[in-house]
This record gives sequence, C-alpha cells and structure tokens, in this order.
Amino acid sequence: MSESTSFGFSDLARQASLQPQEAMLELKQPNQALYIGIPKEITLQEHRIALTPSSVQLLVNNGNQVWLESNAGKDALFTDQEYSDAGAKICYNREEVFKADVIVKVEPPTNEEVGWLGQDKLLISALQHGARNEAYVRSLMAKRINAIGFEYLKDESGVYPIVRSLSEIAGINAIAVAAQLLSINGGGKGEMLGGVAGIPPTEIVILGAGTVGEFAARAAIGMGANIKVFDNSLTKLRRLQNNLGQSVFTSLIHPKILQKAISNADVCIGCIRSEEGRSPVIVSEELVSQMKPNSVIIDISIDQGGVFETSEITSHAQPTFKKHDVLHYCVPNITSNVCRTASYALSNVITPLLLRISGSPNFAKFLFANPEIRHGVYIYKGNLTNKHLGKRLSIYNKDLDLLLAAHV
Repeated sequence: MSESTSFGFSDLARQASLQPQEAMLELKQPNQALYIGIPKEITLQEHRIALTPSSVQLLVNNGNQVWLESNAGKDALFTDQEYSDAGAKICYNREEVFKADVIVKVEPPTNEEVGWLGQDKLLISALQHGARNEAYVRSLMAKRINAIGFEYLKDESGVYPIVRSLSEIAGINAIAVAAQLLSINGGGKGEMLGGVAGIPPTEIVILGAGTVGEFAARAAIGMGANIKVFDNSLTKLRRLQNNLGQSVFTSLIHPKILQKAISNADVCIGCIRSEEGRSPVIVSEELVSQMKPNSVIIDISIDQGGVFETSEITSHAQPTFKKHDVLHYCVPNITSNVCRTASYALSNVITPLLLRISGSPNFAKFLFANPEIRHGVYIYKGNLTNKHLGKRLSIYNKDLDLLLAAHV
C-alpha cells in the first residue's frame, strides 16, 4: 500500500469521527471502575512515584481500587500509612500488583516486569523512545496491551503537560545545583551564584531555549546572574525573550560567539534535546579546556548523550567529576533530585487522565472521544501505533485512527 493511500485512509477515519456515530444513540453505559496497580520503581536513581496519596484518595473516592507495592513511595517520603489512609491496599508481593487492570509507573517496565503483565492490560508510564529495542517492544505487543507513553500526552491546547512540568522543574533545579557546585563545599571556586553590589555577577551560558532553558534563565535572573542563551532556532529564542518579559543576550549557535561566551562563563548548562536519537554535541573538548578553572558544567541532555564532548553519565550518589579543571554534573535524571516535587507534577496530570478513563464505558470509546490522548498511545490492543518507533525498529505500525474507526 502506498504512503499516500495510507494517509488517505487515515484522513477518512478522522473525518468519520466528526460525523454522527451510531454509538451516540445508545443508552448511557455504566462507567468502568479501574483496578490500578502502582509498583515500586526499581530503576537506578529513580525516586519518583506516579501517584501521590492525595491522588490515590481522589481515585478511591470515585469508585476505583488502588493496590500499591509496599515502600513504593518511600524515596519520595510518602509512607505506606499515608497511602493506606487514602484507601490503597498495600501489597507485599510484587507480582500481585501487576495483576491490576491498569499499571501506572514512572519508568518503563523492566523485562521481568513485562513478563508479569497480564493480557489486555493498560500500561501508563514513560516510553523513553531512544532506549527501546525491537525485542522489548514486541514483548509488549505479544501481551496485547494498551500502552500510553506519558511524555507524549497532549492537553486540549496541544501542550505536552508532563514534559513541560518536568522541564520547568529541571530548569529551576539546574540553577540550584549550580549554586551548590560553585560553593567551596560543592567543589567549586567558592563563589555565590548571582550578584551583589560591587561584585561582578555570575556569568551563565544556557545552551537551549526550550522550557528547561527558559526556566533556568528565570531562576538565574532572579538570583542576579548574567545569562547568555544559545539555540539553533530563532523562533525559540524569540519566544524565550517574550516569555521572560525582558531583554537578555540571545544568539544562534555561531562558533566564535559561543567560544567567547563559554570561555568567560562561570556556569554552562546544556539542555538541547533531539526529537529522535542523540543530542547534538555543541561544545568540543577543546572548548571545555578553555573554560575558567573550577567553573561548572551541568549537562541536562546527558540522557540523550549530552551536548558537551566531555560529558559522562554520573549518579545522584556521585554526581560530579572534574575534567580540564572543570566540574561536570551529568546526572541523567535531574528531576529525581527533587523527587517529591516531581511526583506531584506527574500525579497532577496522570490522576485526571485516570478519572476520565474510569468515567468512560471502555478504553476504546475514551480514545475515540479524546483525540489529544491518542497522541500518547504507542500500543493499542497489541498493535504498534507509534510510527516513529515503528520506523526506527522496523516494526509494522498501524494507524490508531483507523483501528478505532474499524472498532478493532
């Protein structure tokens, strides 16, 4: 089938969704109560949890069941007692949690956890597109599950709410981390981030004018630092200027301008991301070697390979290393450093989603009525529906709109 023909069928399916449907003439069906399982996150450095106790209480009060693995919220300082008081059942057998109809996680399930998933379940977690391989995706498809990658969820205005919330946290936290690392106890030069009367302010270079860069800039300006923001997109730079409400130094990534800015910087923050694959390397090792002694690099893009050539993955236990006398912070999951705040951000998006699903007769009707949610679905009843994942892994993918229109 030609690509143009496929697109034609997809367009017809979307147009059909705008027409009166026979289902609309049916009597209202009873809502479905969800049986929700929350396993403990076991991925290295992952301290967040997808649902807070207050969210669990809201779900239970609306007729749903929540089963939580014991100590699932411990790292974010949520106790089993808090979840129990909210109405959750505390499970001490890990496999028992995976018997739920809906599994809610932060990280994608491990290979072992995929084996525990039952047939025809709903999985809500991060997808982490670049880290998935063919065998892993096919193992999920074999379970005939429905899977939602929450980083691809859109709201009614077309915004990615979870990505935006976590990006805001990452940007603000990056400045807090920089302030600590500049101090003598943090391994830096013993300077305060910001500026006071009579003392030159801290020079901060931000690579990336997206949400992370914008909120890093906001936090840095609030502390009195001088900032310079670089990006390959003029549109993003203009939007950042507009959102900040003041004039700051911005520039496209020109080698000579970037070299001068980085060689004079006290802190460099890398937050340029790629839609697919590795982040571009913007700063060479030679340029890093020209930075001030005891200056700081924070590479937020390290989970995609990093934008500094000298970057190497570190952990929350040992977050920094020095190279060319420059302190590097390259923890891939920076928001897990403020896991309680990040958990609230996740819960604020996932809880309304679960309530809306439970308020629908079934998952198919829910997706049919909510096109913005369909953007986050990457497996539907065992069919791969994410075309980018299918293209990268050479797995045949089906159009979700066509599947729903055909009542598959």
